[in-house]
This record gives sequence, C-alpha cells and structure tokens, in this order.
Amino acid sequence: MFDNLSEKDCWRALENRDASFDGRFFFGVVTTGVYCRPSCPSRRAKPENVRFYPSAAAAAAAGLRPCLKCQPQRQSSEAMAAVADFIDTHVDETLSLARLAREFKLSTSHLQRRFKSAYGVSPKQYQNAARLNQFRTSLRHGSDVTEAIFAAGFGSTSRIYEQVDGHLGMTPSAYRDGGKGETIAYAIRTTTLGHLLMAATDRGVCFVHFGAGEAALTAALQHEYPNATLSRSAAESAPALNQWIDALNHHLDRGSPAPAPPLHLNGTAFQMRVWRFLMSVPEGAVASYTEVARGMGAPKSARAVANACGANNIALLIPCHRVLRSDGSLGGYRWGTERKRALIDTERSRAVTATTRAANSNS
Repeated sequence: MFDNLSEKDCWRALENRDASFDGRFFFGVVTTGVYCRPSCPSRRAKPENVRFYPSAAAAAAAGLRPCLKCQPQRQSSEAMAAVADFIDTHVDETLSLARLAREFKLSTSHLQRRFKSAYGVSPKQYQNAARLNQFRTSLRHGSDVTEAIFAAGFGSTSRIYEQVDGHLGMTPSAYRDGGKGETIAYAIRTTTLGHLLMAATDRGVCFVHFGAGEAALTAALQHEYPNATLSRSAAESAPALNQWIDALNHHLDRGSPAPAPPLHLNGTAFQMRVWRFLMSVPEGAVASYTEVARGMGAPKSARAVANACGANNIALLIPCHRVLRSDGSLGGYRWGTERKRALIDTERSRAVTATTRAANSNS
C-alpha cells in the first residue's frame, strides 16, 4: 500500500492499537467523516467503513476531519516543532535534510514524512518560507534588495527570484514599492453575501474581499497594492479570472463546488502555515483557534493564529471563517460576523445533505 505496509499490516496495527505505527499511516471512517491514528482509543468502526491513508494531509484531502480524541494532525508535534524552531534560528545557513536528520537523530525519510505531516511542507520549503519572511521584513525596513537577499541567506540574487513565485506574488523590488511595475486584474460580482472582488497577478489569485460596494472594494485593493497597475477584467483580457470568480459566485449562490485556482500567498512564514492548515479544514467542519495552533504544532500560538486569520486577504479560498473561539462563539471575521455565520450555516447544511445522500445510497 504505502511505506512498505500491506493492507494486512494496517489492519493488524488497527486491531492492536499499535502506537508504533502512528505516523506511518492513518485510517478514516467514512460514516463519521473522521480520521485517526492507529492507536486511537475510540471504538472501532465496521471494516467496510474504514479507509487507509498514507498521511494526515491525504485523509484531509478526502474530506475527513481530525479525531478530537487522538488528534492525528498533531503527530509528533513537539519533535517537529523543535525542528521548525531549529530552522527558524538557523535560517541563513545551509540546512540539508541529512544535517537535520543527524541533528535530531532520525532517518531522512522519517524526518521528511513527519515534518510534512505536521506542517504541510517539507523542511526545505519551510526554510525557504522563513528566508522569504526575513527578506520581506528587511525590504519593509528599507534595506537595499541585494543586502536583504544575502542577509536572508539566499547566497545569490538569482536564488531569491527562484523562490519568489507563490510567496511574494511579485518581484522583490515591486513588493517593497507597493506593487510598482505589477499589473493586477480584478473582477467584481454581486453575491448573496454582498459585493465580492477577486484580483490576480499573471501567476494566481492574490486578493478576494467582500465589501459594501465596488468603490470600497477597489479602494481596499488599491491600499494593498498602492503602486500596482490595476485593471478591471473583461472576459477577453483575463478569462481565467472571470471563470474563477464566476465559479466562486456559483459556489456561494448555488452550492456548486468551490473553485481551486492557483493562489499567490502574500504573508509571513507563520501566516502561510496557518493558511495552509485552514485549507485542510473540510467544508462543514469548524476548528477553534487553539485547535488550529495545536494542529500546526504550535500549541501556545492561538492568539497569533487569530491574527493570521485577520490578515488573510483571500476570503473563502482560505477559509478562515471556519475558525471559532474555544467556547464555540463566532469570534471575529474580517468581512463581518453575519457573513461568517451565514457561511458556516450554509456549509453545514450542505455537509448534512451530502452525508444523508451517501447514507441513503448505501442503504
């Protein structure tokens, strides 16, 4: 199946609740919509309802949510948090997977798998994000581009341009200058939850906001990218953008599947970790700020998680509306708590309907 395990191995580990298999595979129960680690103490489901997955990310991608008892998304979180801290404090050094494995006395394959399970990215990708965070900070404090490149540990000017795609969303000098030299297309639609603006560079979506009207939305986009060239999209000039926002509008108004366009995340390394985790929370499910922090392997960072949700510039596609306070209350929402409640209620209703249909089809 995976990781040199047969289906028989997985069933044996499940029957014995063998903790030595935790992290090597995960199992999900389709009738409850939950996935667990092999050692989970919960009562076992019927075999016909059980599915096996090579990682927590694979289980989440199948639409399952993490078990509250065994918290499989926290697999080896303390050990992997130590690895992440080591990377953060040695961000300007060359950190090969072999060096990290020696440092923490793990095999390279085991470290790679466990770290990616905990953070959603490989150690190399995590270090690249940490370097970009340091680079962005240097630019915002007025450093010369070349000086900022070497201070962040990239080693050459070409290396930073290799890493920019999908993180800054634009060249380093353009980011420092508020988007100068960039062309950003945008489109606006009227949805059941009000006006919605989506904007994108030629590499992916960088901005999705709800607002009181078109003027307020374009002003917000201008504030985020004050020196970019903003161009209102017509279908013939930016067909992909129009298709994405139309699909998102249909998702809101008609319950059709949400689109999954390429995203240009524009945030710190920690913020991107939060946003990636939120994208694993399935429709119809919710999590508290504390649960998100624990799931990321940073259990004391609930307040920072809330701040990252508030800094999210891509509504719905990064679903920060699915995060609640620990007491179950809504908490804040950048685009209004009424929209947050409406989104959660609609998603829960769709999830219940889908579960009912699945149960009826199996009966």
